[in-house]
Amino acid sequence: MRPESSTSSIVVAGGGTAGHVFPAIAVMQGLVDAGVDQARVKYIGAQRGIETELVPKSGFAGTFLAVIGVDRKFSLRTVKFAMQQAVATLRSLRLFRQWNVGVVVSVGGYASLPPVLAAVLLRRPIVVISYDRTPGRASRLAARWATSTAVAFGESTLRNAVIAGAPLRRSILELDRSRDADGARQRLGIPNGRLVIVVMGGSLGSGVLNDAVHGFIEKNSRRDELAIIHIAGKQRVSGADAIDGDDSIWYRRSEFISDAEDLYAAADLFVGRGGASTVHEIAATGTPAILVPWSGAADDHQTANVRWLADAGGAVLVEDNNAKAVVGAIEDALNDGERRSLLSKRAREIGEVHHGGKISQLILEAVR
Repeated sequence: MRPESSTSSIVVAGGGTAGHVFPAIAVMQGLVDAGVDQARVKYIGAQRGIETELVPKSGFAGTFLAVIGVDRKFSLRTVKFAMQQAVATLRSLRLFRQWNVGVVVSVGGYASLPPVLAAVLLRRPIVVISYDRTPGRASRLAARWATSTAVAFGESTLRNAVIAGAPLRRSILELDRSRDADGARQRLGIPNGRLVIVVMGGSLGSGVLNDAVHGFIEKNSRRDELAIIHIAGKQRVSGADAIDGDDSIWYRRSEFISDAEDLYAAADLFVGRGGASTVHEIAATGTPAILVPWSGAADDHQTANVRWLADAGGAVLVEDNNAKAVVGAIEDALNDGERRSLLSKRAREIGEVHHGGKISQLILEAVR
């Protein structure tokens, strides 16, 4: 049965942070590229998540549930979490009957649980997309009922795991850094002839990366061959928002940017955290990178993600909470163009797994 001949809907569920929302958008784009009518693809996320902004911008319809995350220790928030999950599951059941849902795709996060539970109750197939090396709690739970689990790492212990790569947006998969660098730099307003450092701490920001940028600029303010694009998140950051001097470093800071493909294309060196989306995007695009995994991540999963890339020579791993070490790693990489080229080559080799389109195949098999 051809996918476009089916009338059932495909629900993609999850969200709360950009690390879950961008994979969800990538899954939906992949389904459309595989021949699914876009009207059949439904997204369910959280009312308080960044998906309320990013999903409509991507061209997909979204339904947003009133759910919150849960604390690891029992508290009043835990009770509120349970009550909201129950109400959201009932709402999902009503939506599923209305939409004639054929399969639910979980990309993880607390917002994925109500649609997954509704799928269990209605006996709809479930496909779990797990792109962290150490799966989150929502993915581990959903995988118990999964028809198949698409994983990006070969050693996964999740039920019915199939190596399918990570869900990456079309703009990332189609990126050619050598071809697209000049256009990306023009769109970002970067002066010609500069070595470009991109620092991105995710949608919520990173204190250690923000401190590292501040320290690097203090030490290297007169280096007129450098440019820095700094995505600082919502945290307060010291120093100027912009530096424009012709005889000094060029610098721009913003809170968030959704067009990450321009950042990867423009970067001679990328500095970021160790979220799964970041790690896989670096691998898929072959961007030379220094990665600082967040030590507070659940089960230290960011370190596991980064080690996958760093152990293959595709990134430099710097431990968290040491801004001086980050500054030193940036300086070392900037002074060694051959090393940056090797990082890029190794990253691109390991990132080949993301270009096969297997995630869409697994979902469509579940629909059939």
